[in-house]
Amino acid sequence: MKPTRPLIAIALVILVAACGCALVTQPGVKPIASTPPAADPAALERHVRELAVTLHPRSYDQHANLERAADYVLQAFIATGGETDVQKYEVDGVLYRNVIVRFGPSKGALLVIGAHYDADGDTPGADDNASGVAGLLELARLLGVHPPPQPVEIVAYALEEVPYFRTASMGSYQHAQALVESGREVRLMIALEMIGFFRDSPGSQSLPVAALKPLYPDRGNFIAVVGRFGDFSAMRHVKALFRGATDLPVETINAPKYVTGVDFSDHASYWHFDLPAVMVTDTAFFRNHNYHAAGDTPESLDYARMAKVVSAVYAVTQAY
Repeated sequence: MKPTRPLIAIALVILVAACGCALVTQPGVKPIASTPPAADPAALERHVRELAVTLHPRSYDQHANLERAADYVLQAFIATGGETDVQKYEVDGVLYRNVIVRFGPSKGALLVIGAHYDADGDTPGADDNASGVAGLLELARLLGVHPPPQPVEIVAYALEEVPYFRTASMGSYQHAQALVESGREVRLMIALEMIGFFRDSPGSQSLPVAALKPLYPDRGNFIAVVGRFGDFSAMRHVKALFRGATDLPVETINAPKYVTGVDFSDHASYWHFDLPAVMVTDTAFFRNHNYHAAGDTPESLDYARMAKVVSAVYAVTQAY
């Protein structure tokens, strides 16, 4: 008898735990049905092209373009009717900005959704991470029309990429630190990190650990939600909401930071302060061979499936 996927998952968890490399998948999560408003693929593409073409390059040393990108995000946030704000901070004598918009009640535990608007070097950065920022802008538009029942803070961060990656100079670190210092409770943080690259061909998806092959598709046709062990229940809830919101396949994994890619985005800044956080991603270089390369262009993205990711995140803002 061929073992079922849940049984394989259980066997693998036992195996990897025995060898000191723990990984947990989330089989058997029942969808929480919802009918979110449809995100607009054309708007997503327009935002990606503005960031990846008009405002290219967006690396840390191209300060004028980063400022123009921050202004672009701010104007889009203002147009939603939400409460906008800017968090300024200094790095090496230069001021950078996190751009913020808030929706829902002013009090209560906060849901934070963020993405970085800088890019690596001279690359266009369409998937990494104009796609995540475009997702923020479209999500904000939807929340302006359909406000959430809970406080939601949407943040576009500066300086996620090298040389500031994994440092206190990341915009997400600055934001997380400010929340902790203010005493604000964070219900969950979601980082949108590369959400636009999808492929249906066999072998288009690779994995960080070979032992995971029995558990995950070999086609890059799904969106992934990545978290640490401490956020296991949060992951199940997010997966259930994603599965009930659209027909886009969703895969999840809880794993320690030493598994390659698990902490490769802004959510790790919140982990530093022991705040619950997950990453929503197309899995970056495990699928997209244009990662940090000249080929990371707007033409390489799938805006229809990207729109489904945004609608799924919208569902989280309404029912998490």
